[in-house]
Amino acid sequence: MQSDEIRSRFLKFFEKRGHKIIPSSSLVPLDPTVLFTTAGMQQFKSYYTAPDNALRDFDSKNTTSSQKCIRTVDIDEVGDATHLTFFEMLGNFSFGGYGRREAITYAHEFITRELSLDISYVTFYKGEGVVPRDEESKDIWASLGVKEIREDGPDVFWGPTGDSGPCGPTTEIYCKNAEGEDVEIWNIVFNEYFCTGSRLQLDKGEAKLNKLDILGIDTGMGLERLLATMQKKKNVYETDLFNNEETKEERIVADHIKASLFMISDGVVPANTGRGYIVRRLIRRAARFSKKPLALQIEKVKKLYQGIYDLDDKGEIEKEENHFRKTLEIGLKEFEKDVDPFVLFTTYGFPIELTLELAKEKGKSVDLEDFNKKMAEHQKLSQTSSIGMFKGGLANNNEKTIRLHTAHHLLLAALKAVIGPSVKQRGSNITEERLRIDFLCDHKLTDEEKKKTEDWVNEKIKAGLSVRKKELPLHFAEKIGAEMEFGAKYPEIVLVYFIEDKNGNIISKEFCGGPHVKNTAELYSSSRAESRDSGPFKILKEEAVAQGIRRIKATLS
Repeated sequence: MQSDEIRSRFLKFFEKRGHKIIPSSSLVPLDPTVLFTTAGMQQFKSYYTAPDNALRDFDSKNTTSSQKCIRTVDIDEVGDATHLTFFEMLGNFSFGGYGRREAITYAHEFITRELSLDISYVTFYKGEGVVPRDEESKDIWASLGVKEIREDGPDVFWGPTGDSGPCGPTTEIYCKNAEGEDVEIWNIVFNEYFCTGSRLQLDKGEAKLNKLDILGIDTGMGLERLLATMQKKKNVYETDLFNNEETKEERIVADHIKASLFMISDGVVPANTGRGYIVRRLIRRAARFSKKPLALQIEKVKKLYQGIYDLDDKGEIEKEENHFRKTLEIGLKEFEKDVDPFVLFTTYGFPIELTLELAKEKGKSVDLEDFNKKMAEHQKLSQTSSIGMFKGGLANNNEKTIRLHTAHHLLLAALKAVIGPSVKQRGSNITEERLRIDFLCDHKLTDEEKKKTEDWVNEKIKAGLSVRKKELPLHFAEKIGAEMEFGAKYPEIVLVYFIEDKNGNIISKEFCGGPHVKNTAELYSSSRAESRDSGPFKILKEEAVAQGIRRIKATLS
């Protein structure tokens, strides 16, 4: 069975069972907390908290799709049997339309009857904290004749996607691959909860689970992995969605060009920041590993998806390739001479990520701390990057302004804690008299919200939290979720300021050039140093400046 048939059969199966077929959404998601669409449920995320809107938008509370996805967290693993940057996710979704029994029964029927696959075993959630043991799923699988049903822990609790959202326990379905190994092919998530923070925050006890009004269904089955199982192939590169690439280098090129072509077709172009940087890095890695022009691989990908997706890179891949090959040729020669990574970057434009990758392959070490130190000095001397950002946001660098600058970081973190992770900075201005922040928010702050925000900031000031800076590669700073200035362009090495407590818990992390105090206790003025019962931070004014954007002016006494 070929990919086109499986994709079509899946969608028609659920259409016959009352699901509306929804086209794949863009790889650029509406959710501002994630760079790319990573799962089928992302375009449906809002419906789990507003199920009636699904009836309005789809005439159904049940949908199905084959969703384009990008995941880059495992980029170094690309080239093995299963890891991909671009993939398609088959899924069925329900926003209060049905529950566990229907979802599990549909999956069992599709796998065993439509695909004629044998289920090796399934998993269910053992329960933890406020989430009970999923006995219902266990019993349903048993009633369907599945012999092996395994209990599992955190690995079968999924979500949320982004900084917050729906999540819940899952049941996973395993089948045997061509080598007789059990592989997970389908994951069914029961979205029973809304998480107030990210998964990392949930695992650290910094976010809460609130029960949703409905039981939501969210399933995901990777098409490429399913194909390998169905076609009895040893790896995904032997399926009809690739061209039987054998070496790791060939697989990297095939995967990276496919991902780049799909991303550019959805409007992402190579750049130095954000999504554009991911595309740039993928094209550069492909160019490094390919001995042939990348145009040949582009045509192969287009042929594979002809009639399914309209793909056009608009010449961006060739342009990026030509530019980088010049850099690569010179840089590789200098790298072999053990040239200083700082010189490689500043003189030859050789990315530090590539230097690190090459060094790892050849068993060499790179003094990243030394590189970062030299980059900081370079930026200082050239009056670019962080120094330029400093000039843009602060009126001066006297003591009062620096104190308010640090308070500004605390205020943004407080707004996220009080209002929610959707808060994003959209502008700032800091003088020695007051700070000003513009931020995304869909409502006027209540008196209670303003009071909670003030109290949160003052609590952190009183706690005496450390403030420290780190020089980090841009892609790593983005990966850890550091807040960045709206619309700013950043170099490949950036400064990130962290505010953290005595246990190392991070309260705030932002792209910033400084300067800042070294401890939040310094936000007390010298005249108030002996009297700290009431905090120094005070909101002066909160107002609207545009649709969906609020402004706060605040000060330190």
